[in-house]
Amino acid sequence: MITLLHNPRCSKSRQALALLEEAGAEVTVRRYLDEPLDADELRSLVRRLEGSVSALVRRNETEWKQLGADVEDPRQVIDAIVTHPRILQRPIADDGRRAVVGRPPEAAFALLD
Repeated sequence: MITLLHNPRCSKSRQALALLEEAGAEVTVRRYLDEPLDADELRSLVRRLEGSVSALVRRNETEWKQLGADVEDPRQVIDAIVTHPRILQRPIADDGRRAVVGRPPEAAFALLD
């Protein structure tokens, strides 16, 4: 089972969902803007994330720029995302063991191994 942290307004997120479904994956969609992740969930996600914690942040968002936080500091990234869920990168595919940012959307295929 793959959980997709999803924003239906994002084309990359829609593409990742379609690709996973076409591949026959069982996908649970979590609309993270409607149901934001809390700090404990984000800490757990960071532990499973393939890549740097900086990959979780949409650095061009105004909220992120105004914070002046360190993109490599997990605590600062988590605090920022809890406060401003909109800065969470999307989509993120998570199978409970590993998590990947779906940029490009095909990156989510890494969880199908």
